[in-house]
Amino acid sequence: MQDATLVFLLRDDEILLGLKKRGFAQGKINGFGGKIENGESIESAAARELREECGVRVDLADLEPVARLDFFFSAMPEWDQVVHAFVVKRWQGEPVETEEMKPMWVKTNSIPYAKMWADDIHWLPLVLQGKRVEATFTFKDDNETVKEARVWHV
Repeated sequence: MQDATLVFLLRDDEILLGLKKRGFAQGKINGFGGKIENGESIESAAARELREECGVRVDLADLEPVARLDFFFSAMPEWDQVVHAFVVKRWQGEPVETEEMKPMWVKTNSIPYAKMWADDIHWLPLVLQGKRVEATFTFKDDNETVKEARVWHV
């Protein structure tokens, strides 16, 4: 399985999400992240993806690991991945729209889960409560519906 990253910026009672404009997960709202390039650490990949997708710079020390998420897609096993999720409370710059993502600040009590991946509602609220989680999600053949979810606190 390939490794990937996911980063959420947090300020006060808001979370930075982005509308994916192209590629994998196009049309979904999510955090910022993506694949890890050869020779790149998970943290370096998270910082690079954040910079590429919304123009924000972050020191690696400010990436707080909050989740390890294993995803299995029955109908598309090439999509199987391990996602390393982080939250960030300190960064440089203001989020800007790019070719790939349109950023938006959302109140943490009104996250649009219906427009996100179906797994997010299972684990993201726990992270926003300050918990670290590990989870495994298996998707049905439609690659959208969660068939099985196992989430535990670390």
